[in-house]
Order: sequence, then structure tokens, then C-alpha cells
Amino acid sequence: MNLQKAFDREKENHKNPPFSDDLSNEDVENNLVTTMKRSERYRVLKKNGMSMDSIRLSFNTPAKMKIFTWKGERDTILSPRDSMLYYKGFLRAGFMSMVPQTGEVRAYVGGPNYKHFMYDMVSLGKRQVGSIIKPFLYTVAMQEGLTPCDKVPNIAQTFDVGDGTTWTSRNSTRARSGEMVTLRWGLANSVNNISGWVLKQFKPQAVVDMAKKMGVVSKIAAVPSVFLGTSEITVREMVGAYGTYANKGVYIKPRFISKIEDHKGNLIAQSVPRKREVMDEKTAYLMTNLLQGVVQKGTGVRLRFTYNLYNPMGGKTGTTQNHSDGWFMGITPELVSGVWTGAEDRSIHFEGIRQGQGANMALPIWALYMQKVYADKSIGLTQGDFEKPRGVNINLDCNQVSNENNNNDLNESEDEDFF
Repeated sequence: MNLQKAFDREKENHKNPPFSDDLSNEDVENNLVTTMKRSERYRVLKKNGMSMDSIRLSFNTPAKMKIFTWKGERDTILSPRDSMLYYKGFLRAGFMSMVPQTGEVRAYVGGPNYKHFMYDMVSLGKRQVGSIIKPFLYTVAMQEGLTPCDKVPNIAQTFDVGDGTTWTSRNSTRARSGEMVTLRWGLANSVNNISGWVLKQFKPQAVVDMAKKMGVVSKIAAVPSVFLGTSEITVREMVGAYGTYANKGVYIKPRFISKIEDHKGNLIAQSVPRKREVMDEKTAYLMTNLLQGVVQKGTGVRLRFTYNLYNPMGGKTGTTQNHSDGWFMGITPELVSGVWTGAEDRSIHFEGIRQGQGANMALPIWALYMQKVYADKSIGLTQGDFEKPRGVNINLDCNQVSNENNNNDLNESEDEDFF
């Protein structure tokens, strides 16, 4: 609710609220016409032979209707066109939570209200994922022998795109620019230069291959900007993928039904977890360490100081271009959950990264959910730590290994995904 209020206040003085002011009047009109043509009202009127002019008149004629509000339904009078604009102004969220060891889905929210928002933003809706794709890149690095405390240069990386042009990574801040920094610091603060350096060592196709092994079925282009998360992927796919880290390197496909019984309790059908080993336990453990760094001293740090969640957990924030999509993926040893927050159209978004980043739009939903889960003793989460595999003796205290300067952490500042 507070996020929605902040969004509404920001749009009050816009020329075409809730759209961003970078859209022209013509762009807004084209958007509304497209939305109109997707509606059931339009399909019915068109099927009945009504002309376009008559359909437009119908959409501009006020009528009695019930509308959704955050405080419940309300009777009002609006034209169908105005109701389209009204609903576009709502920020939406998709949320899914599952047990990483079994794939059993424990919570699933496809949108604000099924009656008024009949679209599932967990399994059907695909949006650009931003920096929550970066762990796939770091997984390749850990698998190939790098460690969280290895240092790399925080400098811009330039790539040959292949058509005679180049593309160069950019950071949204100059913090520690030009310094040698650890991979843990780079992921914790979502620094694009560090991801660019890692990508140069292992190539885009390796990132795509890793994502596919971890259950992502949506198309991901093997291009230099792959770590910016310009690919459109579902919440469901991302939660399943992140479950691999908490499940010691074994991917399990999310499942919604464990068994079916008749009214007498006789077993009719039983689902079997579909799983495959993606990485060894060492790689998965190193990744949980990297993701814990995001929460301890990176873009997810408000989980600690705002929501008082101090048990073992890791995560990753994501923010796409123009702040259109905010993401947070969170893992604990017993639950893996993911959140996407945004509007119906990517052209409707916060104007600044302070309000529009994943740490502000999506992370609070994950935090409030986990607070309630831990408070409910009937659920019985142990709040234990991620299990360290036998034979892994790597020192993961990067301050001890490399004298990392804690005072230079970015905390919640996040690199928006420039491309």
C-alpha cells in the first residue's frame, strides 16, 4: 500500500498519468487502443458487427461498474476507457515460494485480485529479470574454480558485439571504481563492471547453458549484455532455478500437487519430484555464500536493519531499465521464494531508482512473508544454516583473506541494468 501511494503521488502531475512523461500523447493513445482490442468487451462488440467508430464511442461512454480498490470493491461510474487507465495505475506483484528439497510450492500469488486482474504473473507473465540473472554467471565462475574472495578489477569492460560495433559495461556509481574488489563484493552490490569481467572469462553461452540446466525454459540470448537480465522470464522459472542453490546443486521442478486421494482416502495418483544434478555441492555452497553477501552488506541489507531478519539467508535484487521491473529472489535452507513487482506496462514506472529498484519494490514483500513464516510455529522452520559440504576448506571471510574495506560498501545502491 505505501508503495502504491508513493507511486500515485509521483504521477499526480504527469501529463498522462499513470504513464511516464517520456511517452508522447500518440504513444499513450496507441497503448490504449491496443489494450482496448485485447479486451473481452471489444471482442464481443466486434463479433456483433459494430464499426470501430461505434466501438470507440462505447468505450468512451460512462457506465455503472464495480472497481477494485485496495480497500475492497467500490461502485462507481466510469467509461471503459477510463477504467482501463485506472487499472493500469496499479502496481502488481507475482510471488512464489517453494521447498527446495521437494519442489513443493507453499505460496503462490499471481496478482492483486483474480476477479479484476485475470492474469497470472507467476507462471504466465514474463518480464525482464534484471540482475537476478547474475548468479547464473557467478555459478559458472565458481564451478570453474574461482571463489567469492578472489579479486578482480572494477573497471569498464568492452565487448565486440559482432556487427562491427562494441558494447561497454557501465556502473551507476563510482564507488571503488578502478580498485581490485572481491567477487563477493561485486555480486553483493550488483556491480556491472565485475559481472562484465567474469563474462569475459567464460562467454555468454556458458551463462545461457547454466540457466537452462537450472530450469529456465524461456529464451535467453547469448549476447554480452546477458548479465543485465534483458531476457523475459517467469517468477516460477526463477524460483525453481534458485532452489538449486539451497538444494546442494540439485534442481527440482516446482510442483503443486503431491498426491490425489478419493473421498475414502485411497491414493489415486502421486507426483514424483523431477530433478537433476546441475552442479556439485561445493559450487552450490559457494553460491549460497555469495548470495548471503547480498543480504549482509549489499543491496539486500535492509532485510537486516529494517525487517530484523538475522537468520541464515541469501538473496539477489533486480532492477530493469527505467525501473520498470523490481525483483527479489531470496533463499533459506528450507524455503526459496521470488517476487516481481511492476505495472501492467513497462512504460508505467517510477521515475527514479530510489523508489523503483528491486530493494524497494520487491524485497519488502519477501521480508514480510518470511516474518510471518518464522512467527508461525506450526510451520516449524528450523532457521538452521546452509550445510557446508565435506572437504570444502575455503576461507570465505573475505575481510580476513583480502582486507576488504567494509566502509566502502554500497549497501542498498544498485546498478540499474543499462543497455
